Amino acid sequence: MKVLLTAVAMAATMVCLPQAALAASKGTADEAVAMTKRAVALIHSAGREKAFAEIANPANTSFHDRDLYVYVYDMKGVTLAHGNNPKMVGKNLLELKDSEGKAIVKGLIETANGPGGKGWVEFKWPNPVTKVVEQKSGYVEKVDDMIVGSGIYK
Repeated sequence: MKVLLTAVAMAATMVCLPQAALAASKGTADEAVAMTKRAVALIHSAGREKAFAEIANPANTSFHDRDLYVYVYDMKGVTLAHGNNPKMVGKNLLELKDSEGKAIVKGLIETANGPGGKGWVEFKWPNPVTKVVEQKSGYVEKVDDMIVGSGIYK
């Protein structure tokens, strides 16, 4: 009986471990907020040009960690920096919609223009690690005439 219970416990652990490892491989809300705040601080201390270069640098772990990365848009929806897809820089994505028709960048801007100048927006977006479209919560803060953010996949 003892051997059977041990075998069952081991099997249950083996089933649960991959799920725990997957959860640990995803960024958390606190980490996304902290990453955004680091980007805001760098923009203020080093200027936009240097900050945007660091945000785009995949070797900079302050702005690239697992599925977390930073994005920056101006208030008209033009991408100023993007930590996951540099091809988006310079493009106006104001009308960009997710697979369910939700206007992503418009929602981020509206949230940043709301009370407190910061907040969370829900949308669907490809996870850079899994390459699968997943539910994402994007956190943004308004900084001068732009928004700076990061987000978590659920």
